[in-house]
Amino acid sequence: MSRIQARFDALRAAGRKALIPYLTAGDPTPVLTVPLLHAMVEAGADILELGVPFSDPIADGPVIQRSSERALANGVGLHDVIEMVREFRSRDAQTPVVLMGYANPIEAMGIERFVREAKAVGVDGVIVVDYPPEECTQFAALAEQNGIDPIFLLAPTSTDRRIKEVVRVGRGYLYYVSLKGVTGAANIDLTEVAARILKIRAATRLPIGVGFGIRDAESARRVAETADAVVIGSRIIQEIEAAGPEQAVARVKDLMRPIRAALDA
Repeated sequence: MSRIQARFDALRAAGRKALIPYLTAGDPTPVLTVPLLHAMVEAGADILELGVPFSDPIADGPVIQRSSERALANGVGLHDVIEMVREFRSRDAQTPVVLMGYANPIEAMGIERFVREAKAVGVDGVIVVDYPPEECTQFAALAEQNGIDPIFLLAPTSTDRRIKEVVRVGRGYLYYVSLKGVTGAANIDLTEVAARILKIRAATRLPIGVGFGIRDAESARRVAETADAVVIGSRIIQEIEAAGPEQAVARVKDLMRPIRAALDA
């Protein structure tokens, strides 16, 4: 059983929902990435999404784009991200870690090498935004064979056929994008999100996480009424931007704690 499945099983047994924060590796500085990951766990994170910096994102809004630009300016690449997971694992062998990014860095490294190195350091899942399931059969199979869950996105525009295809190939959990747009957009329609989650749930037993547009405790609580997990990214990056390196860890904890409390209420 994967760490991701074990974590969702434990949460389900306890009647709790998963909090999944996102952090761009190397932002604001490379030395803060691992301390921020540990801080997120201390503040109640159940699964961690660690972003691989990339220069040409297609799904990320301006906030996460800026974080990638800062990380790339700090010289952080995919190999550095893998080493950060290794360092994190030296203190935390339990919290699932999911790498999130784009196909180009993985293919530049080589699919086989990436999977081998990710497995070696304890990566539990991978979200490749521009890998649709029908175009990454080899990658998804190789990841799964090595104990890494291939996790896919679904959107408000996903057809019944696409839902079935993602459910067939996906493992770990499904990531439902709550709106038509990029990360960090506001004004998600919670009624529509709830309806779409019920539709997806009818096709799968995988947990469903919702991201894009969740910004505070109240929106997280309302999404969690129907979802199994909430994913928060841009709001965390904004807090890091505002705080600067000296206060980033404390500010991220302060942001996450009321969200955790709202999910547990």
